Amino acid sequence: MTRIPSHTIEDAPAAAGPLLADVLQFSPTGRLLNLHAQMAHAPAVLDAYVSIRRAAAQHGTLDQPVRTALMLAAAVAGGSDYALAVISQLALRSGWRPDQVAALRAGRDLGQPGTDALLAVIREAAAGAGRVRDTTWDRAVAAGWTDGQLAEAFAYLALTLFTGYFLNYAGTDLDLPADPARAAASGGR
Repeated sequence: MTRIPSHTIEDAPAAAGPLLADVLQFSPTGRLLNLHAQMAHAPAVLDAYVSIRRAAAQHGTLDQPVRTALMLAAAVAGGSDYALAVISQLALRSGWRPDQVAALRAGRDLGQPGTDALLAVIREAAAGAGRVRDTTWDRAVAAGWTDGQLAEAFAYLALTLFTGYFLNYAGTDLDLPADPARAAASGGR
């Protein structure tokens, strides 16, 4: 059940209108999603969301497939079906195959040792309130991830948990396919 009113760009609080216009640039559907429309009810929430996204886009060094894999791994722990759906779409758009998206959604490794090591850090952090065992961290470092990249990975964890928790908190209705990877794998059926 939706708990927070939704807005369009036209009827949103004044501070939210320009932020909603910005959101359209990175929406996986090219339109405002229910999550954006509800965040607009409290411009502080929408601004926080847009700010994390913008900072990651402007200053991030990880490539888009890795970013979306990190967000999808974090979304599994966050327990939001909506977050899983939207990030699955982003992952498909960034080049992951449907079977790889399904593996990420199931919490499985991809068979790419470097990426899998970084995903393990994010999975542990998401499940453990930010805590990561030294052995998991050291495995990522041994796989070639720098301290800066490991720190940057936290931005995708933070964005995903912020979004997923808001979606659960607001009771946001799903307005996109629940499992786009399954739909893509079955030819859209």
